[in-house]
Amino acid sequence: MSYRNGLNRTATKLDKPLSSSSNCNSSNGGKYLAPSPPPSSPAPAISKPGSPLHPTSASSRRTPQRTWKHDSGVSGRVRVAVRLRPRNAEEMVADADFADCVELQPELKRLTLRKNNWVSETYEFDEVLTDFSSQKRVYEVVAKPVLESVLEGYNGTVMAYGQTGTGKTFTLGRLGEEDIADRGIMVRAMEDILAGICPEQDSVTVSYLQLYMETVQDLLDPSKDNIPIVEDPKTGDVSLPGATVVEIRDQAGFVDLLQTGESNRFAANTKLNTESSRSHAILMVNIKKHVKVPVEDLDIPNENGLSMHKSKGSYPPTVRKSKLIIVDLAGSERVDKSGSEGLALEEAKSINLSLTALGKCINALADGKSHVPIRDSKLTRLLRDSFGGTARTSLVITIGPSPRHRGETMSTIMFGQRAMKIENMMKRREEFDYKSMCHKLGMELERCFAESERQNKLLLDVERKLEERLEETRRAEKNLECALEKMASERARHQKEHVEVLQNLEIERTERLRMENELQAAKSDMKNHKEVPEPSKDVNDEILELKLQLENERQSRQQAERELRILKSGVPSQYGNSESTEIMILSRRLENEIQRRTKLEDEIKRLQNQLSQATLELEAKSSASGFTSFGLNSLKTPMIVNHNFESDLGHNLDTGRPQDHVGLQKLLSLLESQDVGIQVQAVKVVANLAAEEAHQEKIVEAGGLHHMLLLLRDSEDETIRRVAAGAIANLAMNERNQELIMSEGGIALLSRTADNAEDPQTLRMVAGAIANLCGNDKLQLKLRDDGGIKALLKMVNSRHSDVLAQVARGIANFAKCESRGVVQGSRMGRSLLIDEGALPWIVGNANNEASSIRRHIELALCHLAQQDVNARDLVAAGALRELVRISRECSREDIRMLARRLLAGSSIFQSELRRLHIVP
Repeated sequence: MSYRNGLNRTATKLDKPLSSSSNCNSSNGGKYLAPSPPPSSPAPAISKPGSPLHPTSASSRRTPQRTWKHDSGVSGRVRVAVRLRPRNAEEMVADADFADCVELQPELKRLTLRKNNWVSETYEFDEVLTDFSSQKRVYEVVAKPVLESVLEGYNGTVMAYGQTGTGKTFTLGRLGEEDIADRGIMVRAMEDILAGICPEQDSVTVSYLQLYMETVQDLLDPSKDNIPIVEDPKTGDVSLPGATVVEIRDQAGFVDLLQTGESNRFAANTKLNTESSRSHAILMVNIKKHVKVPVEDLDIPNENGLSMHKSKGSYPPTVRKSKLIIVDLAGSERVDKSGSEGLALEEAKSINLSLTALGKCINALADGKSHVPIRDSKLTRLLRDSFGGTARTSLVITIGPSPRHRGETMSTIMFGQRAMKIENMMKRREEFDYKSMCHKLGMELERCFAESERQNKLLLDVERKLEERLEETRRAEKNLECALEKMASERARHQKEHVEVLQNLEIERTERLRMENELQAAKSDMKNHKEVPEPSKDVNDEILELKLQLENERQSRQQAERELRILKSGVPSQYGNSESTEIMILSRRLENEIQRRTKLEDEIKRLQNQLSQATLELEAKSSASGFTSFGLNSLKTPMIVNHNFESDLGHNLDTGRPQDHVGLQKLLSLLESQDVGIQVQAVKVVANLAAEEAHQEKIVEAGGLHHMLLLLRDSEDETIRRVAAGAIANLAMNERNQELIMSEGGIALLSRTADNAEDPQTLRMVAGAIANLCGNDKLQLKLRDDGGIKALLKMVNSRHSDVLAQVARGIANFAKCESRGVVQGSRMGRSLLIDEGALPWIVGNANNEASSIRRHIELALCHLAQQDVNARDLVAAGALRELVRISRECSREDIRMLARRLLAGSSIFQSELRRLHIVP
């Protein structure tokens, strides 16, 4: 039976994470401590610094030419986990009458090997994995701690050892094409590596090799069948310069690479395994990661080998280079059991020789011997950094349950027991990326040069324009002076002409008076002397001429007086006529407006009387039923009840609900009144009705919700907008109404109302409405797309406690819905709140003095922490300390216990707590 079929025999799974006591202890300086050894084996021994697998003298030497920085090193023992394979089809038949030779106690991390029916021995390991342990659990307890160290800049090794056919390749190299849950350590490790780097800055390269018959061959290029091993004499690092190196960009490319490598790997059919690996497969993953390290934490040598001056708080470009090696060892086998012949026999001999050489090195390191036979095999040369070196190493040994292979199982167990005694000194290497720094500084310098050139050109253009403007100003001043001189000369001429006209007028007036006197005297003489004959024709002509001259002088005088008035006023006479006409038109319009205003005032008084009666009637009914509207208590105004209101509206109902008495349609029609006071009173009535669930359906059916949204959009009165927002908040307590509000663009209208609001109470109403909408699981994506979260975050600028309390409530509702969706499996990915930038405000107000704000923020933070994908963002934002505070000081017991459970259940939180030396 296959390993997968054996795993499917039982439905129970053990998902208990690896105990932190066997991994790291903050009270001992962060060093890794070995568990107590089994009674039958001596205490674990620490490899000596002079060991061939522990080259420290070269790596600890600093030279001014190299830009590497090593830390002092962290001690870490080789961790060993044992995994039991379920019985296969052959064993279920052959060993049907025999019990398993192995008994597991995973809760105690113990394994008991029965030598016979009477004698058994017990061994302890770092982790004991039963035959029904999932691939995910194997990865988390065996490889994930190593991978986390690799992403922090340390080298790491994951290796599988065991008898042939016990599931090593299944544990490490399974691709999971048929079932995604079967993915092995290689595939899962690359998923976490790609998730932990920045694709734009960092790089991941992979080489896939096999050690076959003591020759290193490239699984990605079979033509490379004898790759040499090169060792750096200074650092002791091992490299394979002839191997194919492939840069990984995505997970699909890596899986294709593994498929190519597996197709080129040597395998054979033996009695113990139908697909027995005949070579050791080695996957080398090199990671180059850019990080920002405070300069005070680094030691930068100058050209003389002395430490350079470091400015506190700066972040030089730093590159961490680490290497992850995953080794799928070929299984050890006995020729008499495997039935190998010919080439398979030679392959078995080579496999057993290399495994024997590895066992000798491990024995020497475990016993603390001064000489370690590292060069006896190419396998030990490739793994020199994994045992007793600077890498963090995790070993999984695989065994079978069959009593027929008790000897091979015993050998595998002892191999793991000896490996547990080896102590590695992990070191991180950092390189200052001077090349990248020079490139960036060069680009910045070029940009500065270009900017300087643009600024100089702009300055020249500005100077040229200023010169042109100055010249235009000079010309304008000259033209102005000329115009002033011309005006002065014209004024003097007009004044002179004016004086002459006045003089001529005076002369003409005097002459006219003289002529009138002469004419009067002539008439008098004619009356006194009747006998005088009639005047001759000459005299009549003279009189007529004098009359014409007098008329001409009168007209000239009138024209002169008009010209004089024109000269005094300086305005043409025709303008006065047009102004008079315009004044008359405006007067008539003003009279019409006054009449129209009088009619409107009469209509407004009548409507106000009706609305006052409706309000008092409704308030009486509302107080009898005992409900209040959302935040509108301050808006209620007591009025005198008038029982004639029903007859005024055409209703005559003796019993029923308040809207039946008033007439809901009539009430909503008052919202369209041109008078602001009527609108305010009407919207108050609707808001109070909306506070009672029994009335909400009638209001929505009558179009009340639509009217409220129109008031938010069109009204310019903030009181109306505030009360309308409160009514929408009350209606938003119903799930069906929430979908209707979203479909009619309610979020955009509420957001615009908040932007234009000056009163904090208006912001409180708007925040309350959005907070109610945040509690709907189905509307979260649309709420985010319509700007609901951003609208909430904008309102925190008011700093009003009531507004902040509603914002916190909305964020808590949103985070709760997200957490519920993740648990139900309907949602995946990072929180939308984090995407919208809400996390800094959440962390900053988690310990707010106002309890109404703090309790909502604490709940939201715990809901965000329930989603594993948010863990790294929470750590980066400083939320971990707030979670610790909540677990200790929160007034609510349920939230306090939830915070403790989240801190204990997250490996990322645990790792960060250990790094910060915080005890939750």
